[in-house]
Amino acid sequence: MTGPAGPAGPVRGSPAARDEVLARIRLALGGTAPDSTAPDSTAPGRTAPGSTAPGSTAPGSTAPDGTAPDGGGAPGDPAPRGYRTRGEPDPQRLLERLAERLRDYGCAVTRTMPGEVTAAVADALGRRGARRVVVPPGLDLTGLPVGTEIVADDDLSPAALDAVDGVITGAAVAIAETGTIILDGSPGQGRRALSLVPDYHVCVVRAEQVVALVPEALARLAPDRPLTWISGPSATSDIELDRVQGVHGPRTLDVILAGPAPDAAPLRRA
Repeated sequence: MTGPAGPAGPVRGSPAARDEVLARIRLALGGTAPDSTAPDSTAPGRTAPGSTAPGSTAPGSTAPDGTAPDGGGAPGDPAPRGYRTRGEPDPQRLLERLAERLRDYGCAVTRTMPGEVTAAVADALGRRGARRVVVPPGLDLTGLPVGTEIVADDDLSPAALDAVDGVITGAAVAIAETGTIILDGSPGQGRRALSLVPDYHVCVVRAEQVVALVPEALARLAPDRPLTWISGPSATSDIELDRVQGVHGPRTLDVILAGPAPDAAPLRRA
């Protein structure tokens, strides 16, 4: 047996049901009440709970002149958008935070002075036993130790890239808050395959390339360039949370962070 039928409502998937859902979303966001033809509408001259009277503004909405009183978005967009767009202005604290984040991700970070970059790279290669390395044509690293073979990237195949001991690149920008390094394919970084195929990656990041937050990084990047965002060595976890590094990129990432260290000591490994 079935009980007495209740009031008929909109059929799921029908235009009326869609309109009702959208009307309730507008109410939840602080908009005006739906018109009198939609379900749950209010009487003429009244406003629904959570909405505002004519001429007033709701939290997160825009004022009549189009301004966003509490960090809202464009006129007609009620969602609050008071995001942080600028962060820590102290360069030294930015470098320390970036080094901390990278270390948490499993990177080896070497803090060094700008004039000691080549020596820091040579030290990193020696620790890893890397002899044959790919270097993009726009990255100047003259003075690497004798016995280091620089392999030019003349459109090397994936198999050839996989056979080298590692790759050395520069960076476009680094984000201290997230510990992220971004490559954009510039001459000092090379094509994306260089940082994705070899098992070992040495990345040189200079102090002037480090920003605090993601919006600051985006402001420096060209959206039409091939961007690679790197937050530590390549890693993944299976359903049992067993972490495996090197699945879809280098399993080892060494970062040479060139900028004044607090104690001004070169080759200070973080």
